[in-house]
Amino acid sequence: MTIASRGHSNNAAAGEDPRWTAIARRDPRADGTFFYSVATTGVYCRPSCGARRANPRNVRFHSTVADAERAGFRPCLRCRPDQPSLAERQAATIARICRTLGRADRTPSLATLARSADLSPSRFHRVFRAVTGVTPRAYAAAHRAKRVRSELEKKGKTVTDAIYDAGFSSGGRFYEVSDQLLGMTPTRYRDGGAGTEMRFAVGECSLGSILVAQSAKGVCAIFLGDDPNALVQELQDRFPRATLRGGDASFERTVAKVIGCVEQPGLGLDLPLDVRGTAFQQRVWQALREIPLGSTASYAEIATRIGAPTGSRAVAQACGANPLAVAIPCHRVVRSDGSLSGYRWGVERKRRLLENERALMAWDRRPAAVDPLRRRQGPGRRR
Repeated sequence: MTIASRGHSNNAAAGEDPRWTAIARRDPRADGTFFYSVATTGVYCRPSCGARRANPRNVRFHSTVADAERAGFRPCLRCRPDQPSLAERQAATIARICRTLGRADRTPSLATLARSADLSPSRFHRVFRAVTGVTPRAYAAAHRAKRVRSELEKKGKTVTDAIYDAGFSSGGRFYEVSDQLLGMTPTRYRDGGAGTEMRFAVGECSLGSILVAQSAKGVCAIFLGDDPNALVQELQDRFPRATLRGGDASFERTVAKVIGCVEQPGLGLDLPLDVRGTAFQQRVWQALREIPLGSTASYAEIATRIGAPTGSRAVAQACGANPLAVAIPCHRVVRSDGSLSGYRWGVERKRRLLENERALMAWDRRPAAVDPLRRRQGPGRRR
């Protein structure tokens, strides 16, 4: 049997196959998931190949390179499907650079890193951000902050030694960003939050128990769960030597606002937040706060919005690390097919939060002929 005849053997409906859509769009996200061959040319390609589009009647699909070559096809010289893709090569290069940054006592310059990657500085900067979601400088700073935290936790280590051993060129540069990275001074972090005072309270809402904690800067924790004691223990584990004080009457009003946001999301949460996280987490959390009420976005969409189209898994990890339930609406992130995925505080709570928001939006979209009094008393409205 000739290549041409084999190419036609299973392709009467190739144009109706969903994989053909990826070929027509030259979608790089489909690369590696399958390959296709063209009977009239005798070659096989990646879905993203820039060669002239083939007639679907001549196209055959293959799961692997080996399948295509066993069928008698040779690799395309343009997209080189038998070699790592450009995205894979770039990811490997950036991974190597990240390891270099992780080992470096001092952060190399952008020009030095670009030469190591065999790219121009501007091109390297774009590729690095596309792969990791942050700039090389932000990645290096976040890694140094992680090293600072590790150094500060070592017994007998002074704050100054920890800062310099982590790769910061001066104490002043670290102190400029220490509050954002640690949420407190390095000395207090080393002492397990000693001297840091936090007010907290545990209440009940329709989703179960809810813990709200506030530092001097703003609300720093909103936890949901079934066991109030477990929520308090989680807060204590997070800051083992911080001074935790029960909320007074003023703080009870803060807790009431948080619970009101859970029960009636249309009210919003007009409270200062003390958001602590890495540079990448901060970018993800900001993108989550931009998802409109009643809407959802996939992990892949969030990754694309923050400039890291290949970072879906890292986005999911940032969602899982979110300490501020509802205030940072990680419950609005779903799988690409729209189904619900994991949620730090339980998938069922995620489902109920989304249903509540959708019910509110559906009520607000009711025709204007609805009785005004009934409309004012709809879900999410003040009575």
